[in-house]
Amino acid sequence: MGSKFSIITPSLNQGRFIRDTIESVLSQNYLNFEHIIIDGGSNDDTINILKEYSHLKWISEKDNGPSNAINKGFKMASGDIFNWLNSDDYYDKNVFQTVDKFFSENNTVNLLFGNLTIVDIKGKVLFKDKTHKITKNYLVNISADVVRQPCSFFTSDLFKKVGGLDEDLSLVFDYDLFLRMLDFTKSDYINMNLAFYREYPATLTRKNISKQAKEIFKVSRKHGGNIISKLNYTNMKKILFPSKY
Repeated sequence: MGSKFSIITPSLNQGRFIRDTIESVLSQNYLNFEHIIIDGGSNDDTINILKEYSHLKWISEKDNGPSNAINKGFKMASGDIFNWLNSDDYYDKNVFQTVDKFFSENNTVNLLFGNLTIVDIKGKVLFKDKTHKITKNYLVNISADVVRQPCSFFTSDLFKKVGGLDEDLSLVFDYDLFLRMLDFTKSDYINMNLAFYREYPATLTRKNISKQAKEIFKVSRKHGGNIISKLNYTNMKKILFPSKY
């Protein structure tokens, strides 16, 4: 049957996209999974869509932001392999089989990255983003943008060991999580597209360029990043001149 996957989806008023997210999990041709949706109290048609799918575990209640919602979901999870998939993103085909095979053959690795395809609001491909093996030094000093969360899978044991997401962070909690994970495991990379990420002006990141840069600077420094590194120089420019980004 393979390892059990626990997929967490935080959501708030994403009725126009969430069906694609749910269907991409269902179409994996893999039986041993659970999909847990933590809705923040949507007032669009999200709840009616969730009610159509009997396999889902879901709750709808006010939360303290996406990191809080995702932590809630993982506390409900019982799988061996974790990932969270935002309610406007979706998986490629046969991802679970590939990831399960990798972890079963590489039991010293607990964090796996794949490639990500960036699409527009209608799902049209904008560009393909190729990831690579990631080290902690690279993340804190060179670039945080290589962290592609929808195509990143990790073991439940590792997530629990690092204590989950830092809920004081509202935008780069994934960046901080992977840095803490790298204190306990090496990462690996599979040269395959695993997920699709929607890029459009209303995404949380796009609306908060300066705030995101401040959080990256803070997390980088917390994890030993050089104050004058390439990463922190770039983020200081985003803090000072967000309109240029």
